[in-house]
Amino acid sequence: MKVAFLNPQGNFDREDSYLTEHPDFGGQLVYVKEVALALGRLGVDVDVITRRIDDPDWVGFAGTLDDFGEQADRVRIVRLDFGGPQFLPKEVLWPHLPNFVDAIRSFYGDDLPGYATTHYADGGWAGVLLKRDSGVPFTFTGHSLGAQKIDKLGVDVGNFEAMDARYRFSRRIDAERRAMQAADTVITSTDAERREQYAHPLYDGAIDAADDRRFDVIPPGVNERIFNSHADVDDPAFAATLLARSTGRAPCVVVSSRLDPKKNVGGLVEAWVATPALHRRAKLALFVRGASDPFADDAALGTGERAELAPIRDRVIDAGLRDRVVFVDARSQRQLATAYRHFARLGSVFALPSLFEPFGLAPIEAAACGLAVAATRNGGPSEIFADGSGVLFDPADPTDIARGLIEALDRQPELAPSGRARVQAQYTWDRTAERYLARIEANLAAPPTRSVDAGSELDAEARLRRWIDRAG
Repeated sequence: MKVAFLNPQGNFDREDSYLTEHPDFGGQLVYVKEVALALGRLGVDVDVITRRIDDPDWVGFAGTLDDFGEQADRVRIVRLDFGGPQFLPKEVLWPHLPNFVDAIRSFYGDDLPGYATTHYADGGWAGVLLKRDSGVPFTFTGHSLGAQKIDKLGVDVGNFEAMDARYRFSRRIDAERRAMQAADTVITSTDAERREQYAHPLYDGAIDAADDRRFDVIPPGVNERIFNSHADVDDPAFAATLLARSTGRAPCVVVSSRLDPKKNVGGLVEAWVATPALHRRAKLALFVRGASDPFADDAALGTGERAELAPIRDRVIDAGLRDRVVFVDARSQRQLATAYRHFARLGSVFALPSLFEPFGLAPIEAAACGLAVAATRNGGPSEIFADGSGVLFDPADPTDIARGLIEALDRQPELAPSGRARVQAQYTWDRTAERYLARIEANLAAPPTRSVDAGSELDAEARLRRWIDRAG
């Protein structure tokens, strides 16, 4: 049996090129890659099916067939032509997804994969179309849902048209609803994700979050070969650079979230700057990929990243704390893990300040490397660290962020080993893949009956507009 992972916008390659340099190149790509490789280790043939890109600004994705450098006999990257050769943000891909499915059918002919796992809203929609046209069953893993983004961005009657034009919320919600209806199983990372995200009123009639038959909770994991506490797997040159830049033995508050409003890096910086007891005790280590000192030169960053960085830079400089900030330009998972281990040896704390985090791969990767964790209480971290192996805070309250960081620093000798043990017991990719395979085999043995609604589209924009009108 061959299992397909449908990821229309995923730019996969051996080197994890550009990871976090664009909102489309985030944790979801790591998730798909690691589950695929772990399934390969279980003896499953896997194709990660995505889009071929031949763009001088995003090199490395022009070959049709590729692999990850591991499990190459089992796991392939299959890049197909649709939507033209240039890179396109995921919000622009919607009209091209029927062509993606046509390309899949053309590439495989009569030898289509026997099962598909679909990821994010556009992957889910591709799964609906493929099931309608070819009968391939699928699971749907939403990762993050459009309804939560609507709530967090404060979409209302006044800004609806502009927000919908930018984020394609109407199309996204419609795709998510149809994927929920047609999927054999909806896979979530935590029970909280299932009960909070999928119970949103915008999904009424598409799925019942209380129906155990429709869901399977399968947590993501960490790559233990990379994210561990063993210094002998460090990148030596990168480790030397870190030592040179982060002089002294002071612990740090480590932030490796991308510069995006929903990641709330600015809120954490405000908490750190405004709390002398915190910034005198711990430096701030900001991970900004592609620039060694973005305060001095941010030309390598995208427009959105520069916009997010500007007030952070101004706040730090105005407070006279520039010399308390360390920048880290980690360009691979190995370098990222090397940095985590370096800061762990200083007694540092990893901080995840997202306004909402559906799961949170970053904190478990950091914990696996020996960092104590303080994280948002909104979303997955509240379940991951429910045993007390991490500290939770309110990301909307700078005072509570500071409280959580100070508590984590105080408890670092206790939290570091307990967090690492929690990850090793519950959150590894091999365990994730075992659960995926069990679910796929169960669905093939007793196929659920699911309707496929992929015909003429309802007026998705009108539906969403009506809900916005009622809500606001």
